[in-house]
Amino acid sequence: MSYLLDGPESAPLTLALAHGAGAPMDTAFMDAVARSLGERGWRVARFEFPYMVRRREDGKKRPPDRQPVLLDTWRAVIEELGPERLVIGGKSMGGRMASLVADEAGVAGLVCLGYPFHPPGKPERTRIDHLGALATPALIVQGTRDPFGKPEEVAGYPLSPAIQVHWTEDGNHDLAPRKRSGRTAEQNLAEAVAAVDAFLRARLC
Repeated sequence: MSYLLDGPESAPLTLALAHGAGAPMDTAFMDAVARSLGERGWRVARFEFPYMVRRREDGKKRPPDRQPVLLDTWRAVIEELGPERLVIGGKSMGGRMASLVADEAGVAGLVCLGYPFHPPGKPERTRIDHLGALATPALIVQGTRDPFGKPEEVAGYPLSPAIQVHWTEDGNHDLAPRKRSGRTAEQNLAEAVAAVDAFLRARLC
């Protein structure tokens, strides 16, 4: 597996991050999160699913791999990096796939940045069945305007007590607020990074 690495090799924990369905591992959002967490002393390892690797090679857009391939890719990453000092997660689809293997893999934690609780405009098609019994300590960082899951919707979900949800004010699926909110994307990103940093520190206790 090929990784983009940030932060010190001697970090007490590594955070493995997967990308979302339509964008690679080196978007501005992913770069900012990984760099900021690396500066806080965490090792961040980013990787791409096979369909995105092929897109990088030939430039052709293609849909995500089928779920079994995505899950097997995560299992391979966890085996390579070792689950003992590993927290897994990612952006949107990448984080959702991580949440499906977290318990079986025995990782130290799970971090989801913009969890796709349901497709936009289709709140009845939830993707939460496994989240009620999740045992792995988890943090979901979600924008309050995220069309994949807003506060009033998520409040009604039977989520496991192992899951914390941190809301970024007026954030969309990339946690970015509107100008009229009085907040900036940088503020929301810094708040999200601080929440992830606190979550990782708690895993060391």
